[in-house]
Amino acid sequence: MSLLMASVLATVPISALNLPEQSVILSDNPVQQSTQDNLSQVVSPAEITPPEFVQPDITTSPIIKNKYVNIFRKVREKIQFISSSNLPKLKDTQPVTEVVQNQESTEKFSQSLHPSDSDNQMSQVTSVSQLQDVQPSDWAFSALQSLVERYGCIAGYADGTYLGNRSISRYEFAAGLNACLEKINNAITNNKINTVNNEDLILLQRLQGEFKAELQQLQQRVEAVEKQTSELQGNRFSTTTRLFGQAIFSVQGTNSPDVDLFPRDGVPERQEKTNLTFTSSAQLTLATSFTGRDLLLTGLSAGNLSSNASLLSTNMGRLGFESNTDNNLVISDLSYRFLLSDNLGIVVGTGGVNPINTFRGISPLEGSSDGAISLFGQRNPILSIGNGIGGIGFDWQISDRISLQGVYSAEIPSFPGDINQGGLFGGRYTAGAQLSLAPTNNIDVGIHYLYSHSPDGLLGGGIGDSQLISPFADPTAFDTQAIGATVAWRINPNLHLGGWGGFTSSKPSNLSGSVETTNWMVFAAFPNLFRLGNLGGVLVGQPPKITSSTLPDGFNFPNFSDGGTAGGRSDTSIHVEVFYRAQLSENIALTPGLFVIFNPDHNAANDALIVGTLRASFRF
Repeated sequence: MSLLMASVLATVPISALNLPEQSVILSDNPVQQSTQDNLSQVVSPAEITPPEFVQPDITTSPIIKNKYVNIFRKVREKIQFISSSNLPKLKDTQPVTEVVQNQESTEKFSQSLHPSDSDNQMSQVTSVSQLQDVQPSDWAFSALQSLVERYGCIAGYADGTYLGNRSISRYEFAAGLNACLEKINNAITNNKINTVNNEDLILLQRLQGEFKAELQQLQQRVEAVEKQTSELQGNRFSTTTRLFGQAIFSVQGTNSPDVDLFPRDGVPERQEKTNLTFTSSAQLTLATSFTGRDLLLTGLSAGNLSSNASLLSTNMGRLGFESNTDNNLVISDLSYRFLLSDNLGIVVGTGGVNPINTFRGISPLEGSSDGAISLFGQRNPILSIGNGIGGIGFDWQISDRISLQGVYSAEIPSFPGDINQGGLFGGRYTAGAQLSLAPTNNIDVGIHYLYSHSPDGLLGGGIGDSQLISPFADPTAFDTQAIGATVAWRINPNLHLGGWGGFTSSKPSNLSGSVETTNWMVFAAFPNLFRLGNLGGVLVGQPPKITSSTLPDGFNFPNFSDGGTAGGRSDTSIHVEVFYRAQLSENIALTPGLFVIFNPDHNAANDALIVGTLRASFRF
């Protein structure tokens, strides 16, 4: 399940993150995994260097199997191990040439105990003479050679060598002998050997007696390794951190439209103008996992692209990749995501916790560095209500096709002063939920509901009519309920259609009446346009518009310049946008784009606003 570990990451403020559904995957057997990972650190490879073994694929009857299992058990019981310090050296035995791989390619001992026939990289050996680096020099080697030839219990590399030319110690030879004993014993247990003749049993018994001290040391060292690795597993503190980043360089500018600041007579009073600018922004995100089922996100960002709203007397020309920190480094995300159960994820933090980052993204055109170029084209604007920063949220995978996300987010959760201005439950805050549906494999639906409290009559959406009360009236607190839906339909891999709609109803705390707004958008996305990885987009929609305002006279925003009487907007703004993202490489994209706002600020007296940009995105 991706939950908050992946799907949420796709909607961070600057959506540069592409993480695996799981950063860390733990082994089903943590002790075995720890043994394999840490064995070389606990015991020197020169001390434990066993050969690799492959089980022959031979079957036998249960009666024969039980017979020889009992024989091996009795043989082992007869051996009384003694201390290595009291072990007499053999007079007729010379050092045996190496029958294992070199020290740099040491195989983990746990693998020799439980080898895999299908995954083993070493081929089965039918004759010791195939191991070109091995030189027979004593009776023990010859004895082991005969066992290998009959039972196939040692394997070398694909070229028939062990890639070494040094003499091995008695202990290393004993390790190979022990592993071969285990292999033969396991083969009998699993009905893979028909018979073991008496001569072989005598050889095995003699070899065990000759190397009984070394075999005892081997068992003791294995037990010591298992104990130490268990302690390491129980007391370890291991994290996995990955760094993600992106940088955006952009050139943008607008036309110089005439603007009717006071819509009473329909006559523009001012000509707005912006300079052609070259700006940049960057974000670094550290994604840290402590258990493999969690993520700590730490985001740092800096930029110098500010909003053009004050220069154009409208917020409808804002870009989707704005980031203005005066080039100062700020914390943009500080949140912790973890799985409470296999289908329930939790997110909590003082930064980056809001509906945008918690709800699953539906639109394929969302993404500040690779999606639509306008802010309105990113997503349903009701999801931005409240300007939330910190809080808590969840993502619940109810079934394969249904999930539910919820969030509570405050605009200034760290503010300790006036409760009307900030704090976790003061100032501006938002609580909401999204029901995400996938009725078919090609259709995604998100149904949104949000409740938001505003202490000053501002919705905080940042686009269209986000001010609810006349600027000449005293600030008044509002409670807003918003509902909406977003739909995306993948007709084929190269054509996606979709859209969204939103409605808000806001009531003041100490006044009669209410204010209602609507917004809508339809879009077409063209993945792989002209080249694999590219993306084209066309969007047409209406930014948030006050359709009804029934506050007392003097408080209504639509007619603020004409006494603030009740009523909604008489005109409607239409947003038309086109862009094309050319994916120059896996990490670099270039996106030219243009959007036009007809009747900006829902006023037909205003000239059309044209915004053009060229965005270059670098991800790493």
